[in-house]
Amino acid sequence: MSEFDGLVAVVTGGASGIGAAVVRTLRKRGAKVAALDLTEVPAEDGLLGVRADVTDDAAVRAAIEAVSVHFGRIDIVVNNAGIGAQGTVADNDDAEWLRVLDVNLLGMVRVSRAALPHLRRSPAAAIVNTGSVAATAGLPQRALYSASKGAVAALTRAMAADHLHEGIRVNCVHPGTADTPWIGRLLDRADDPAAERAALEARQPHGRLVSAEEIAHAVAYLASPSATSSAGVGLAVDGGMQELRLRPR
Repeated sequence: MSEFDGLVAVVTGGASGIGAAVVRTLRKRGAKVAALDLTEVPAEDGLLGVRADVTDDAAVRAAIEAVSVHFGRIDIVVNNAGIGAQGTVADNDDAEWLRVLDVNLLGMVRVSRAALPHLRRSPAAAIVNTGSVAATAGLPQRALYSASKGAVAALTRAMAADHLHEGIRVNCVHPGTADTPWIGRLLDRADDPAAERAALEARQPHGRLVSAEEIAHAVAYLASPSATSSAGVGLAVDGGMQELRLRPR
């Protein structure tokens, strides 16, 4: 039997990139999965696609209820839905700051809040939030994005403290620069996409972009019933970007 057999996971942003990799990984390990996204994922055996906008509290609550009705339970929530932002602190107006925080931070709040009554009934409850190396390292031209992910890191620790006594573990992953559609779009807009990609790869000590599958495996670890002593953890999946200071070769 798989460690996730009989468990039901909700993955936001599950239609593409890191979210889609998490959906695949959890299903391979035995979980039934609901993928919540603006783009509905086609249903398969053990996979439910639900259209939901994490900035709409009523839509989030309806989506969580639909998952509960369909599968009969919810054990794991992966708060992965998010959007990017570029620029210094002066480059985005108030509306853009509020838009990004609404998705990247409050989206996690809405989904977690709606799922908590179901998680409290689970024998293996876990929430895993998608953070970023931008929460732990200062990156140029990422003021707004870094602020949103720094808030996610702080929220993760606070939620872990609030809900551990209820049997709900809360952790997060901090990916480095990942090979995802968003990064692909950034590269497409660059004056020299090849040079920009090389620069992004070079700033990670292992010399390449992080794969969505690597991040998904880290999420699966934190969500697993085998990780019962991991709570309030921020797990780096960044090729050593945060912690290593290598000499140039």
